[in-house]
Amino acid sequence: MGSFKIEGGHPLSGSIQPQGAKNEALQILCAVLLTAEPVLIHNIPEIVDVQKLIKLLQNLGVKVASKGRNSYSFQADSVDVNYLTSAAFKQEGGSLRGSIMLVGPMLARFGIGSIPKPGGDKIGRRRLDTHFEGFIELGAKFKYDRENYFYTVTADRLQGKYMLLDEASVTGTANIVMAAVLAEGKTTIYNAACEPYLQQLCLMLNRMGAKISGIGSNLLTIEGVEALQGTEHRILPDMIEIGSWIGLAAMTQSELRIKNVQWDFLGIIPEVFRKLGLQIEKENDDILIPAHTKGYEIQSFIDGSILTIADAPWPGFTPDLLSIVLVVATQAKGSVLIHQKMFESRLFFVDKLIDMGAKIILCDPHRATVIGHNFQSQLKGTTMSSPDIRAGISLLIASLSARGTSVIHNIEQIDRGYERIDERLQAIGAKITRL
Repeated sequence: MGSFKIEGGHPLSGSIQPQGAKNEALQILCAVLLTAEPVLIHNIPEIVDVQKLIKLLQNLGVKVASKGRNSYSFQADSVDVNYLTSAAFKQEGGSLRGSIMLVGPMLARFGIGSIPKPGGDKIGRRRLDTHFEGFIELGAKFKYDRENYFYTVTADRLQGKYMLLDEASVTGTANIVMAAVLAEGKTTIYNAACEPYLQQLCLMLNRMGAKISGIGSNLLTIEGVEALQGTEHRILPDMIEIGSWIGLAAMTQSELRIKNVQWDFLGIIPEVFRKLGLQIEKENDDILIPAHTKGYEIQSFIDGSILTIADAPWPGFTPDLLSIVLVVATQAKGSVLIHQKMFESRLFFVDKLIDMGAKIILCDPHRATVIGHNFQSQLKGTTMSSPDIRAGISLLIASLSARGTSVIHNIEQIDRGYERIDERLQAIGAKITRL
């Protein structure tokens, strides 16, 4: 198990380039299974979760070739469907949450999709009902092996259907869309997720020959086609990493430039950080965060009540950045209520911030009130463990702002979502060592 040793309290400076979006990459990589022709993908983040998924694709028989840094070609012209029933797949597929999105493409093209109970972050229940209910609506037969926690769906040819999703699940919508593009007839998906990463998936599928309309809305219409062809695609910058660097600049009172962020796809993220009092400047397609040497003050609602920041489906605020917002608030002037609606265990890392000196009241599993220090009292270094990706980066940001030395164990969690993070932080002046 690896660890980071961090010497906090040093200002940072310079520029940082966001990696490709993890959540988009996991969808896009699964979509290569929908065609026998080559698919070229650029800006793939070199992170653990993506590397695991690429390995799964190779084990399925997909030909993978590096085309330079962060670029790969994929060709699924000799897929081994029998791999889905192997002991190796049950072990390897179960270690990665994103493996669930293999099911839709496999079902659509080969008539069978299987998945062991997926792993990933331990942040609460992450049910799969939306995925499989969608497949069943398209005509698939569902089987669940309770003893081995193994899900299977089969179909000769999927049939288009109108469906109203029970929740606007991003991965659920992506999976159903990938299944529906090769179904017979028209599929209509209402209450569909509409995140930028899902929009990117739909646009890529259309370039491959799919017929998807309503992209960017919660009502998608898909006219099934007989086959898809190859294409070329570039993954967006990771909005979660962009938000992480905004939080890092604020907490360390550093001037940082975040380059090539694709502003049009950031939604309300910059505005939420502005409500915490941060200055966020737009320069072409860069974000410039000035050094907040005089601190930053949390806004109140217009009636004077305490600001509440909550997660919501796009275009609402992404739940993956609530941990960052919470950490940033620990040094703000004022108070804020953080309401994590989606996952009941995601706020359970705040005890580590309290150990560092933060003033946080955990109201219940979904809500925490943060009373900011206004930089009058610095957080202090400590030893802790990263419970999940987003909590891990939040603790890392806290450690870089803290007085003294911190050690973070279980950094494999951070590596699952952030590419070469120690090297990239060292380049802007961070005192961080991988042990």
